Amino acid sequence: MKTIFALTLLTLGAASLLAADVALVPAKSLAVKKEVLFADNFDGEPAKVWHKVVPTFLVENGTLKGTQTRDKDVPAVNGKGGSKAHAAVHGLEIPTKNSVVEVRFKLEGASMIDVEFDDRKFTGCHYGHICRAQVRLNGVTIIDERDGNMRNDIYEMKKDPAKKAEVAKLLVGRSATFPAKLEQGKWYTLVVETVGDEMRVTIDGKPAGYLKSSGIAHETKSKIELGVAGKDGFFDDIKVWNADRAQ
Repeated sequence: MKTIFALTLLTLGAASLLAADVALVPAKSLAVKKEVLFADNFDGEPAKVWHKVVPTFLVENGTLKGTQTRDKDVPAVNGKGGSKAHAAVHGLEIPTKNSVVEVRFKLEGASMIDVEFDDRKFTGCHYGHICRAQVRLNGVTIIDERDGNMRNDIYEMKKDPAKKAEVAKLLVGRSATFPAKLEQGKWYTLVVETVGDEMRVTIDGKPAGYLKSSGIAHETKSKIELGVAGKDGFFDDIKVWNADRAQ
């Protein structure tokens, strides 16, 4: 199955202007689960492999709570101390190629949560961002960042308003957004399947998003990260499996 989308650029926290039909999402799983690579239910101290990427996360009442604190740009003073607004990010060092990530989540005021795959050793894109699945109350977005918005040349071009149209052409097919109707304060189960150059998302077992794009096939996705934009987002019962392609 091929995706045929002409979508505008989507960055962390941005809203989509064009939504695809959920009927285009494959009804059957892309992946067959193999061995469990990681699991954490946050009932005690979180597993030691967790590390902060962009604070703030804490374990609260048996869940992982994320709160965006860098919610606005802070200018540098005398060339030092500046920072850009950024979602809160919590990371795991779990190298994968094909995988299934399952996690329960709840938006408790947050505008977005996501599951992201990175490879910090890869220098072809900004900060090694490879691909991600974002969930908002009104939609699911999948982004190929390696060959899309974070590819080095495109990332630099985005800084020039005069190149907006050129950037948009380069990003066609590198992201896909699908409509959703979620509620604040309600728990959902998110599953992100990544197999070859395809990513498929389900929420509570129902098809919710799909993208086929070359960057998703990156050989070594060395990090899995959870992100939260806004205040607050919760995660629980995360599991990561190695996977094969379903037949």
